[in-house]
Amino acid sequence: MSEPDRYGTITIVGGGCYGSFYLRQLFRARSAGALTWDRVIVVDRDANCAVSGNLAEAALAVSDWSTHFRQYLNAAAEGGARDSDAIVPSPLMPHLMYEWVRDRAKDRWPDREITIRPLPAVPPTPWERAAPDGVHYVSFATWMCPINCIEPATCPHTKGPRDWTMPATMREYAAREGLTGPALFHVTHRAYGVGMLNVADVIAADQLVQDAARDSAAQVLVGTVSHCHGALAVLSIGDPVRFHSWRSFATTTS
Repeated sequence: MSEPDRYGTITIVGGGCYGSFYLRQLFRARSAGALTWDRVIVVDRDANCAVSGNLAEAALAVSDWSTHFRQYLNAAAEGGARDSDAIVPSPLMPHLMYEWVRDRAKDRWPDREITIRPLPAVPPTPWERAAPDGVHYVSFATWMCPINCIEPATCPHTKGPRDWTMPATMREYAAREGLTGPALFHVTHRAYGVGMLNVADVIAADQLVQDAARDSAAQVLVGTVSHCHGALAVLSIGDPVRFHSWRSFATTTS
């Protein structure tokens, strides 16, 4: 029998129906010897959410998601995380990891223009939609996928090989469109229907942005993706020289 995958902290986004399902499946996976962990944290702003009655071996962080991850990931970026830490995303969550990377850039460069920009070209996926907030959603599926699909090598819908993967497609897209990155948070199936992304990838994305925009403007493609689906955004960081020059001009002429 193979050794179980070992995790440090596993953070589940949301304590409602999805979070409850993922928590149950994690316990089943551990009982079957598929994985183990040091601690599990469920994040929900409702202290009486669905998982609150099933916390014998998990902790509930009562907080909105953005506030929790700002604190948690800030600490992780300062050395407070291990390579084995992971996040279980919710299908209904906003682009939380992008928001953290964006806010880190704003904290780092308060005098620079930092915005979300539309994608420079339509992504090369069969289905795509741009949302009003600037996030662009993409999918290789033109059909309704089961919420618990683990994206196996054989697609459950087409019955043929899944010969696509979003990370490779987005790397090619970024190179073609002249975007930095991409900084990708790849959600992959770990065990018993539970998908996770690695905290280390989020910290690496923050470092990528820092390196790319340290001395010049940068347009960084940031995405939370699985093999089949994704949420994308272009993090635009203005040129420090030009922005300061504009501020100086505005100050002297006002």
